[in-house]
Amino acid sequence: MALDSMRPKSGPQDRSTGAVPRVGRGPWRAARRRRGLPFVALGGLLVIVCVLGYAFGAVRLGDRVQVLAVARSVAAGQAITAADVRQVPAALDPGVQLVPAGQVQQVIGRTAVVPLLPGTLLTPSLVGDAAFPPPGKVAASVALKPGQYPQGLASGARVAVYVSASAAGGDGQPAPASPAKSAGSAPVRMQAVVLGVDLAGDGQGSTVISLLLDAADGGRLAGAPAGAVVLMQTAPGGN
Repeated sequence: MALDSMRPKSGPQDRSTGAVPRVGRGPWRAARRRRGLPFVALGGLLVIVCVLGYAFGAVRLGDRVQVLAVARSVAAGQAITAADVRQVPAALDPGVQLVPAGQVQQVIGRTAVVPLLPGTLLTPSLVGDAAFPPPGKVAASVALKPGQYPQGLASGARVAVYVSASAAGGDGQPAPASPAKSAGSAPVRMQAVVLGVDLAGDGQGSTVISLLLDAADGGRLAGAPAGAVVLMQTAPGGN
């Protein structure tokens, strides 16, 4: 018997190299790789979309513009100068109307409607015409004893002004009333903004406080006798 018939049989050989191909390296494996390529591409596309979405959201949340802010204290009625304002970045808020930095020339020369403190963001309502007080408002001063106003009261504070009912009549003059009737009547309440506090006062132990209030309330305050006015500080924008 020939020796060739006794050798173990092997699979087909590669004619160029004489090597026997291994199992799993056939054409079916290449087809599997081709089928997996779309899933890889889809995964990469999802990653890109997520990254772009995060970047867009971060930009929107951090969208800031240059606006005008108060650089130093400005008294009510004082004309605003270039040194009184500065540019600061601020986030966009549809509910707050700020003054863009590009409108600085429209602000210079106008007056502060209320006392402005450093760092306050300017809004159109804080800046008035060159004339002071603004239309519909009056400035008045009252001399108050300790206990008639809160300690530490400063310019720019919002206060509720209480005038005893016996102090103001319908025409702004003191209204005569019996003590019993006055005791049972509620005081008249008005809103005002503090323009200034003069601790030196009137020389008789009273502090002179300047107020900005509605013109309609000016008569009531002017007709109030000594001791009939009490100030209570309220929250900014509060009633």
